[in-house]
This record gives sequence, structure tokens and C-alpha cells, in this order.
Amino acid sequence: MNKTRLEAFSDGVIAIIITIMVLELKPPHGSDWQLLRDLVPKFISYIISFIYVAIYWNNHHHLLHTVKHVTGAILWSNTHLLFWISLMPFVTAWAGENHFAALPVAAYSFILLMAAIAYFILSKTIISVHGKGSLLSTAIGNDLKGIVSMIGYATAVPLAFYYREGSIAIIAAIAVLWLVPDRRIEKKVNENE
Repeated sequence: MNKTRLEAFSDGVIAIIITIMVLELKPPHGSDWQLLRDLVPKFISYIISFIYVAIYWNNHHHLLHTVKHVTGAILWSNTHLLFWISLMPFVTAWAGENHFAALPVAAYSFILLMAAIAYFILSKTIISVHGKGSLLSTAIGNDLKGIVSMIGYATAVPLAFYYREGSIAIIAAIAVLWLVPDRRIEKKVNENE
């Protein structure tokens, strides 16, 4: 099976996710500064989520560059990833609407953890289909960056109930860690072209 449909479907789902998130930013009913200030938590939540969705889109793009052929396992692993990313609009709106209260921050962290696990599974599925000596396998090695991210999110979930600022700091730090698309994959793809 060709990977073009997989890429097109994934791009479409991610575009819809971003659209849903921005539609949650409702304009205030009025024109004073206080009404705009009340939207700050929602806007911050949107910015963080937009960055995360963009990170997943960028890294997913690089990840799919390594795929030679698509199997059912890759399709399902990819769908699993898209499922968790598709929950971003919900936790984004919930966290922003409730001024980053403990439970919404914990839920947000949990969705990020599950998306990271799903991305890890997708990576490992691609490697299992293409072999240990495949382009992706040699590019990511033991995937320390991915493992550190999963540990960070797993820490952020319970931490939100005791020190939500710490949980938010972990979420922000991991986003910074991933802002630049995975150069390991990009470098290997360029070497093989």
C-alpha cells in the first residue's frame, strides 16, 4: 500500500483539529479591555495546543518520510496517534476555560502522555515493518527524547494536583524540546536521497 493516502488523511485530521481549537476562541460580547483580559487563559491554552499540534504534524511528516510501504499495523498505529491528538481541542478548551485548574491540567497532561505513547508505538511499528537496520531505526536509535517526554508527561499528570505550575512547566519544557523537528530523521533521509 502507498503512504500517500495515510499522509493525506493524517494532514486532513490535523487541519480539522486546529480548526476546532480556534473555533473554541469565542469573541467577547463587548468591547472593553476587561473582556479581552478574561480571554487570556483560553488564548494561552490555544497557543500551547497549537504548538503541540504543529510539533506532531512536523515530526509525523518526517516520520512518514521513512516509510517505504504501509501495512495494516502502521495504519492502526497512525489512527491511534490521531485519536489522542484529536482530543486536544477538548482539553485545550477545558484548561483555558477553567484558568488551568488542577484537574484540567492533569487531563491535558494525560492526553499529551497518551499521544506521546501513540507516537512511540507508531515509530516502533514502522521499525518492526521495515527492520532494525531501517532508516527510522538508525535515525532515532533508542529514542531517548521520546522516552524523556513520556516520563515528563507521566510526572505532570499527578503533579497537577499538588503543584499545577510545575505540571505546566513540564508541558512547556517538553514543547520546547520538540519545537525543532526531529533532525535525526531529517539528517538520515537527506543522506539516503
